Formats: sequence, C-alpha cells, structure tokens
Amino acid sequence: MRLLVIEDELPMRTALVETLKAEGYRVRAAADGVTGLELACTEPFDLILLDVMMPGLDGFAVCRELRQRGRDMPVLMLTAKGQIDDRVTGLDSGADDYLVKPFSLKELLARVRALLRRSEHGQAVPDLLELGAATIDFRRCVLTRAGRQHPLSEKEAGMLRLLVANAGEAVSREKFLDVVWGYHAYPGLRTIDNFITGLRAKLEADPAHPRHLLTVRGMGYRFDP
Repeated sequence: MRLLVIEDELPMRTALVETLKAEGYRVRAAADGVTGLELACTEPFDLILLDVMMPGLDGFAVCRELRQRGRDMPVLMLTAKGQIDDRVTGLDSGADDYLVKPFSLKELLARVRALLRRSEHGQAVPDLLELGAATIDFRRCVLTRAGRQHPLSEKEAGMLRLLVANAGEAVSREKFLDVVWGYHAYPGLRTIDNFITGLRAKLEADPAHPRHLLTVRGMGYRFDP
C-alpha cells in the first residue's frame, strides 16, 4: 500500500514515515500543504495522513481541494486541535477519521489498517462480469470467451478483481504486489507484466491490441469495461 504523509514538523514527519515503513507500507512525505496536494493529485496513494495546522495551505483546505478534484482515497487527519468544532470541520472538509496529538503510534497504525480495510471492502466487484463475448466468474475462477473456458489462477483472479474495482483508473505494479501478493512475498515487478500478458490471451479478442486491459505507460495497467 502507498501512503502519503503531509506534515510540516520534521520530527513528527520523520517518526511517521519510519513507523509506517517499518510496517511494510510504501511512504512518500511532504512538508507543506501545497506540495502534498500536488503529490496527492499526481501519484496514486491508498491513504493520506494529513496534518491540519500547517502554514499557507492548512489541512482543511488540502482535504477540501482533494475532494473537489475527485480524489477519494481515505484521509486521516492529525492535529493538536481537539475541540469538537475542529473535528466537525475536519470531517466536513472530507476527512475519514481524526486523530488528536499526542497519540500513540499503536493507535495510529490501528486506524490506518481500519481505513485501508474499509476502502478495500468498499470496492465491490460482482461475482459474474460480462464483457462482450467474455464472461468472468470470480466465484469459480473461470473466464469464458467465445464458448471456451479458461481457468484463472488465484493471482490472475485477484489482479482482475483489483482492476475491475478500480475501473477507469491506473493501477500501479506496486499496488498489484501489495494487494494480490502481499508485501512479505514480493516477486519482481516484471511478474505483473507477465501475468497481464497471460490475462490478455484469455480475455482479449486480439491480445496484441487489447480492448479491456490497457497499459498506462510509466505506471501500470487500467481496466476499461
């Protein structure tokens, strides 16, 4: 999973990055709201940890702008402000959760895990998906095209589920590894390309000119229904 930390205080930013990396997350960091907003809008992240009290563009403004631009990844706000009105403002600006400083790193990690689980579970994928002449049965792990059945391995089915859940959006090779393989058992990034080639052979009428499993140069792959 890729996480973005937007925090202007160096000691806190360093502690957050080191703690999250130790848990296996891929982490980027920004020291101000403007830089953080730019990163969040140009790179794929699964969750953002966002400080409220920052000079210039504060966390409330960053979160509102993210939502206005259609970025819907979970946002966990971190702030020394603990008044009810401040919490309401944060949630109303689009945050998903709110953690008041000082907090324990154990609680922070628990909230991160909960938000990531909620985000993944919210991406519903039907058990049976029809794509022109092809049908994908996720329950049986079988892809049928033009009357011919093709069994899907667990990894192939997982990759297709992830692509379908994020239809129209680029899915990075790193996210495939995080979600389908798990960060404890990383193969090489080239493995993703090989699996996509195999999936195209089963799904696409013309694998050399795919209609549904598209390459996003420099990023990964995108599913178009």
